[in-house]
Amino acid sequence: MILKLDDPKLMSDAIAIVSEIVSEVRIKLLPDGMSIVAVDPANVALVIFKLPKESFSEYDAGSEVWGVNLDDLKKILKRAGASSSIVLEECEGKLKITIFDKIKRTFNLSLIEVSSEDKDIPELNFATRIEMNSVDFAQAIEDTNVVADSCALIKTGDVFSVEGSGNLNSAKAEFSGEDLEMFGIGRSKYSLEYMMKFIKALKISSRVVVNFSDDYPLRLDFPGEKMGIGFVLAPRVEND
Repeated sequence: MILKLDDPKLMSDAIAIVSEIVSEVRIKLLPDGMSIVAVDPANVALVIFKLPKESFSEYDAGSEVWGVNLDDLKKILKRAGASSSIVLEECEGKLKITIFDKIKRTFNLSLIEVSSEDKDIPELNFATRIEMNSVDFAQAIEDTNVVADSCALIKTGDVFSVEGSGNLNSAKAEFSGEDLEMFGIGRSKYSLEYMMKFIKALKISSRVVVNFSDDYPLRLDFPGEKMGIGFVLAPRVEND
């Protein structure tokens, strides 16, 4: 079993984002590529990461599973430069990571037992779908984070808005026009603590797909050219 990546930044960026949600994961090496599906300790958010087989210059894996500490893995992957390539292989209960550039460097990361159960991606039916520029969406989330601890996603007519309000202050961003693909109507509220972590995935994709319904879980997908990251987040139901 051996995996080789000629662009290690792909995996480094993704692992850094996933580590915002969970600290330990099972990395599954499936016939079609690398996959992570994990839920955060509070059971509020689910993260989905897929790095297809085609993104690797060499991919020889069956159905292995690596239990890893993401903070440790993240630190090692960051040691690879822009012109480096990396090779990952399992050796005697450890994940051997070799970085090739001007010099050859080798790290051995202990594989661990991850106590959390394997999670399936939930089947959700959404009434509202928005596809838009990921930077614009991230900016709206950051704006609401200035004044509130949660934000409302609202789709009415041909306008999609992101709103947040605190005890004294509020913020609102409205989107419409040809740059957006939209259908449906809906309104739901979500924690900005999690949303601020999710939007870091704009690093891997210029577009974001936002799916939600009234007081219903949110699904955000950042479809990159060579990989994708998605998130599912429970709604924050208002008690009026």
